[in-house]
Amino acid sequence: MINTIVEQHFPYLAENIELKEEIVQVSSLVQIEKGNVILKSGTYIKVIPFLVSGLVKVFKEDETGAEVLLYYIEPGESCVMSMTTLVKDEISKVKAVVEKDAEMVLIPAGKALDIARNYPKWNEFFYDLFNLKFDELLHMVEVLTFSNKDRLLLEYLQKESSLHNSKEIKNTHQQIAKELGSSREVISRLLKKLELEGHLFLKHGTIQLRD
Repeated sequence: MINTIVEQHFPYLAENIELKEEIVQVSSLVQIEKGNVILKSGTYIKVIPFLVSGLVKVFKEDETGAEVLLYYIEPGESCVMSMTTLVKDEISKVKAVVEKDAEMVLIPAGKALDIARNYPKWNEFFYDLFNLKFDELLHMVEVLTFSNKDRLLLEYLQKESSLHNSKEIKNTHQQIAKELGSSREVISRLLKKLELEGHLFLKHGTIQLRD
């Protein structure tokens, strides 16, 4: 079963038959429910996850426990920070939380290091993924630095809508504030502004994006 999953969802890795067979031999397939933390800040990497379905959010935490959303892990991707941290033998500086019930292939940390030493294609996969996520972070910095907060909020809502394939967003104002490093009061005010501008409708407990 894992053999088929690797071929369908991670075709770049499956191009190398020996690499694919190595992944199949050492990995396990798991189901993880929404809300579970798969990577804690301040801990060593135990497994490298490859997301088959669902959605994972990666956050940066400070010493007070405050969080800000860094990027998403989508199906067909892995956690680039996990692999980078593992290679450097450091503790994690980020937290990863399952946002939508997920199925993922898990590879033990030690086996992942062995694979990285033996298969250039594995490293190329993570280099490409790192570039993708780095571009996302640069865009976030650009928005935070040069744009107003309502643009940041609207882009966040559009991304959530796209990932969940729904115009209806059920994230609470508090949850959005936490992920964007803001306050609930600011987010509520910005949402009202976006509603008045015609970008969305505010319903009881939900946010409805307009086409």
